[in-house]
Amino acid sequence: MQNKEEITIEKIIKKMKENNRKSDSNLIQRAYDFAKINHKEQKRMSGEEYIIHPLSVAYILADLELDDSTIASALLHDVVEDTDITHEDIVNEFGEEIADMVDGVTKLRKNSIFKYRRTASRKL
Repeated sequence: MQNKEEITIEKIIKKMKENNRKSDSNLIQRAYDFAKINHKEQKRMSGEEYIIHPLSVAYILADLELDDSTIASALLHDVVEDTDITHEDIVNEFGEEIADMVDGVTKLRKNSIFKYRRTASRKL
């Protein structure tokens, strides 16, 4: 079995700087710190730290050369759904644009889970 390469915030920031030397590494670092602090000791069902998934998503999007707000949103996308943080908290910390992106990801996930469950139950 292959070991997955560890994705770190430093690798994401480096990738963003390679894509755009004017990338706002402070915003990306703040989003990571906010997510990491708010996910605290949460673990995924696999046992890995909760922050691993948002880091992986952010790295994929950085590799696609998406913008700083998108990367920050990727890092934050589980915070509203899985912690006590609210949409308003994200607005206050990161602005309306990023908060709306985070909400959009949550709505996409809810709709696809609902569709999957409905389709799966019909097959039974």
